[in-house]
Amino acid sequence: MADELIKEERSPKRRPLRTLFWVLAAGLGGMVLLNVLFPDLDLSSGDRIAVIRIEGVIMDSQVTVGELKRFSENPSVKAIVLRIDSPGGGVVPSQEIYDAVRQVRSKTSKTVIASMGNVAASGGYYIAAATDRIVANPGTLTGSIGVIMETANVEGLLQKIGIEGVVIKSGKFKDVGSPLRKMSEEERGLMQAVMDDVHKQFIEAVAEGRAMELAEAQALADGRIFTGRQAKEAKLVDELGNLDDAIQLAADTVGIEGEPKVVEPRRRFSVRDLLESQFAGLFPKLDFHPGVSMKYLMAF
Repeated sequence: MADELIKEERSPKRRPLRTLFWVLAAGLGGMVLLNVLFPDLDLSSGDRIAVIRIEGVIMDSQVTVGELKRFSENPSVKAIVLRIDSPGGGVVPSQEIYDAVRQVRSKTSKTVIASMGNVAASGGYYIAAATDRIVANPGTLTGSIGVIMETANVEGLLQKIGIEGVVIKSGKFKDVGSPLRKMSEEERGLMQAVMDDVHKQFIEAVAEGRAMELAEAQALADGRIFTGRQAKEAKLVDELGNLDDAIQLAADTVGIEGEPKVVEPRRRFSVRDLLESQFAGLFPKLDFHPGVSMKYLMAF
């Protein structure tokens, strides 16, 4: 009888604790769900600067283009800083990000500033050229305005080990760049023409983005690299400074007073993305895509 009375006395005391536990659990679960469904949701008030990071070899544009679109549609984001730390990458992803930056500037009139890290070369510079202003560290490696295409001829090796390659094709150029045989002079001329056209597209993008004469941009587009300081002298960069300087420049440009609030997109962790962005940069020549591919990539 006494035990029953004690249980009855304790039960009302436990109910508030259980209620508090479930309220906290529901709140935490709701926060996790909001983070999954709306990764860029920010409930704080005030104008802010968005920072989007482009790091490693540029193999895909979807994530960066999506982040540019979301921040361009966010009324609290007044300017965007692209933090570029990349030696370049694929031609098409670089062009797609370039076009996305141009659209943000033209359709929303939002300021986009490029901030260069250790390296912002080739495709990395291609993207930077689309922004309003470029800020580089004095020791940043940039430039490398050019296109590279690589293939290997393993015909001699295969002959030594007794393997003969067999190719069945529908036209004489269908296997151009095949590693199973030497490239003919006619094929080399064909591929050089393709390279020259893609290179011309790069030069035109730089000339347009940097408000240069085409001949002026072409004189800098022989594949050479520049330090940030050299790039400023060549008018490829506007100012020397770090990421904080770029953020402050963006804030000053749009009239944000005091220390600007910074927001970055929340990205889900992906082992695949980590391997592609980091290890591809360490071994840029180990590219086992079938056929021939062109890259806006600094060779090192």
